[in-house]
Amino acid sequence: MGKSCHTHLRFCSLFQNSRFVSTNSSRTAPTSRQDYTNLCSKGQIKQAFERFNSQIWKDPSLFSHLLQECVARNSLPLGKQLHSLIVTSGCFNRFICNHLLNMYSKLRQLEAAVMLFDHIRAKNLMSCNIMINGYVLNGDLESARKVFDEMPERNVATWNAMVTGLTQFQFNEQGLGLFSDMHELGFKPDAFALGSVLRGCAGLRSLRAGRQVHGYVMKCGFEFDLVVGSSLAHMYMKSSSLVEGQNVIEAMPNRNVVAWNTLIAGKSQNGQSEEVLYQYNMMKLVGYRPDNITFVSVISSCSELGTLGQGQQIHAEVIKAGVSSVVSVISTLVSMYSRCGCLEDSVKVFMESEDPDYVCWSSMMAAYGIHGRGEEAVRLFEQMEQEGLEANDVTFLSLLYACSHCGLKEKGMEYFDLMVEKYGLKPRLEHYTCVVDLLGRSGCLEEAEAIIRSMPVKADAVIWKTLLSACNIHKNTDMASQIAEEVVKIDPHDSGSYVLLSNIHASAKRWKDVSEVRKAMRHKKVKKEPGISWLEIKNRVHQFCMADKSHPKSEEIDLYLKELTAQMKLQGYEPDIGSVLHDMDIEEKEYNLAHHSEKLAIAFALMNTPEGMPIRVMKNLRICGDCHVAIKYISEIKNREIIVRDVSRFHHFKNGKCSCGDYW
Repeated sequence: MGKSCHTHLRFCSLFQNSRFVSTNSSRTAPTSRQDYTNLCSKGQIKQAFERFNSQIWKDPSLFSHLLQECVARNSLPLGKQLHSLIVTSGCFNRFICNHLLNMYSKLRQLEAAVMLFDHIRAKNLMSCNIMINGYVLNGDLESARKVFDEMPERNVATWNAMVTGLTQFQFNEQGLGLFSDMHELGFKPDAFALGSVLRGCAGLRSLRAGRQVHGYVMKCGFEFDLVVGSSLAHMYMKSSSLVEGQNVIEAMPNRNVVAWNTLIAGKSQNGQSEEVLYQYNMMKLVGYRPDNITFVSVISSCSELGTLGQGQQIHAEVIKAGVSSVVSVISTLVSMYSRCGCLEDSVKVFMESEDPDYVCWSSMMAAYGIHGRGEEAVRLFEQMEQEGLEANDVTFLSLLYACSHCGLKEKGMEYFDLMVEKYGLKPRLEHYTCVVDLLGRSGCLEEAEAIIRSMPVKADAVIWKTLLSACNIHKNTDMASQIAEEVVKIDPHDSGSYVLLSNIHASAKRWKDVSEVRKAMRHKKVKKEPGISWLEIKNRVHQFCMADKSHPKSEEIDLYLKELTAQMKLQGYEPDIGSVLHDMDIEEKEYNLAHHSEKLAIAFALMNTPEGMPIRVMKNLRICGDCHVAIKYISEIKNREIIVRDVSRFHHFKNGKCSCGDYW
């Protein structure tokens, strides 16, 4: 049974024998009750019982201090032994019952707590409050609300517990409603309850409600409380009001790690990845140690930026901080390495994790998917099932994504059915978008459209654009025009749909239609999103736009590209001038194609990195057909592996071939 069990048995024996110990013991009699409470608070229960056994049996209410220490120790066996001794003592009053109830509730022994609660004859306010907290702690909000509703009277602690419980489990509207009732009845919440209410506002993305609570916070004088201040900033940032959130943090006279994490996470969630790294460095500079929550936000920002060098540095700091085994950090590292183009490192981090949860497994599947390794993602899912881990909606999203990028249509549809029929999961819009992508890439355009029109959730611009992109792949001009109309209805200022439609018309040599699309863009003042590519060399990020002249090495890059293009043409490369939509002569069109942002980035990398070193380039848009062909030639001529991350996936170019197999 082990050493701990043996200790508990000896301890119980000690208790049982102590009842019969003479009060004329040779031990020095304690002179102060404070000595007893001090011993209990220090965890010295055995010493406390030995020294004060006669007082405890004369006044069994002293058992309360021992019960509190059981909670602190998280020791259920010890608590049960104390319960037995309390029954033996004959002191089973309401005061002691409430302490027992608290002990069972906090040790998550809900069944024992309920049984005890039902047997308390004269329940008081404290009994009910403890039971509400017990139910909330065990996730049984329905029973907690039943106790709350049946209470003849309530105090601030009652309202705080119920409001906090509702928002904790994402019943945000109910939580805010109860908070409003609480306010109207004149009860003043504490800092913890206000923090919960603000998190409820954040969950609803309700800026209006959040600002009202902010006003109440200031009225009550809680604006500089660390818990409330951090929750307030979190609410603003979750509601896309980053400036207001930052103002709250900056106004705090003192910051703790939670406040720094709130600021860093807010910037990360709002796409300000470079600012995240700046704030992270500032946090360390002023003497705060990052924790696992900090690292998750910072590593995620490295993923977005595609800055492998910085990501590796943060990984080293994670190991130094001793949080490399935290599952949330592991899954973020898996994503970071995959999104920086290092799939092998993602696999290494995943394989080294001792007990990965479903998030880690899902992250690894997504990593395989974004690199076009769908079959590995499928095998990983099968392994996950064999190990008895239950997949959730995120797992299936990663799996469907992986299947769609590898042309595994039948497998993907099989998993979609499995998700609904076996796992009983309700597909979200993102799942339907993956299915549309899966069908669209496979050429089943009508079936994909039927999915959109029949699904039980409202379509957004993204799912229609996914189908529009499939129309572009399969050159279905007529259907593309209809689908583009659907996109424009939802998002009339989305430049991507106009560009896609224009490309489709240009491919079909329908120049009049191309002109009409351009005219519509001018009329609605829609501007094409510029293509931007960037790469990291020696911990410095270099960014390029099409025909960019701002880079200090632009003249050298231009000359290098001219020579490189000539080499490519000798190998059989022909620029796809038909894809250039501007009215230019052939020479201008070739120059335009040669100076796409990814070609500029690759040329710069070839000029500034050692031979044989892989080149990693990130791009904000989908790679164009001409660049895809050109980079295959460059990889063969220069004998380099070139890894390009576009808006949807990775392309690994090596020896004149691409990992996508021209399926992208």
